[in-house]
Amino acid sequence: MGEVDPAFIQELEHRPKLSIIEAEGIPFIDLSMLNSPDAVSDPSTLDSLVSEIGNACKNWGFFQVINHGVPLEQRRKLEKASRKFFAQPWEEKVKVRRDEVKVLGYYDTEHTKNVRDWKEVFDFTVQNPTIVPASTHPDDKEVVEWHNQWPDYPHELREAFEEYAEELEKLSYKLMELIALSLGLPADRFHGFFKDQTSFIRLNHYSPCPAPDLALGVGRHKDAGALTILAQDDVGGLQVKRKSDGEWIRVKPTPDAFIINVGDIIQVWSNETYESVEHRVMVNSERERFSIPFFFNPAHYTIVMPSEELTSEKNPPRYRPYNWGKFLITRKGSNFKKLDVKNIQIQHFRISELADHLDGALSVI
Repeated sequence: MGEVDPAFIQELEHRPKLSIIEAEGIPFIDLSMLNSPDAVSDPSTLDSLVSEIGNACKNWGFFQVINHGVPLEQRRKLEKASRKFFAQPWEEKVKVRRDEVKVLGYYDTEHTKNVRDWKEVFDFTVQNPTIVPASTHPDDKEVVEWHNQWPDYPHELREAFEEYAEELEKLSYKLMELIALSLGLPADRFHGFFKDQTSFIRLNHYSPCPAPDLALGVGRHKDAGALTILAQDDVGGLQVKRKSDGEWIRVKPTPDAFIINVGDIIQVWSNETYESVEHRVMVNSERERFSIPFFFNPAHYTIVMPSEELTSEKNPPRYRPYNWGKFLITRKGSNFKKLDVKNIQIQHFRISELADHLDGALSVI
């Protein structure tokens, strides 16, 4: 990526501090009981696990899972293929570059909060093709198909991706069941939303950066979907904004663990019982970093709104309904150009704030 272009430089208040605060207290949750044939035979053990999940979602919005059931060899296979792909010359990688028509594939000029990220990525959707709205216009019912682009090299990338995606999908459903139970809902309460899911996997590569005090691998943001499952290498760099004091803290890499975070959709479904938490990625001046996030997202036609069971006269809905597909493609559009306005957020649909945001950005319903 060469010298630090001004496009990468964060505003002064958002520049990372090179003195790192290690995260203490982010929960480690052992999921081994879910992989046991008699997992449901001991209700007290399940209750304890559900309670752990609920506390982690409420107090942190992030947690790590171990003994999660995803075969290590499948993760390693995709990590190896990812490294091979990104090691190619730029001229080879851009053969599968994404654009406003082909929105999946390789990309190296993504922006977060209108500042360019110090990274390159490759996106694949779990369902191929994935169906999404044709436009952001609220009255337009037309849909289009997003198709994955597969590079010629490495040839094993597609198989590695498909095997890994299948395992991460299974884990996502298990986690959604635990989250539902922790909210006092039936375990399968959210399953139906993912029948025609818009989930995707991203391969991230962060090259060494000569100015890690000015740029970020990914700027501060919250994940718009339901759930994110992150595999990161031993270099690390993920920072979470601690809810208790707003301090940025580093999530230390743990071999073979996954980092889970609650997305905006769960914040809405839970009517803010759980909150999506801001996070970002620091870059390293000496070492490159790789990570693989899995974004578990519902079908495009999903109307996201607080769950009826979790609202009442004393606890009224805090968000008005919005169409996930329209929201998704509005957000996607910002990947390809710097916007003159702040990108759309769920806060724009918060009922107490509607009066302040009745503008064109809300035309996704």
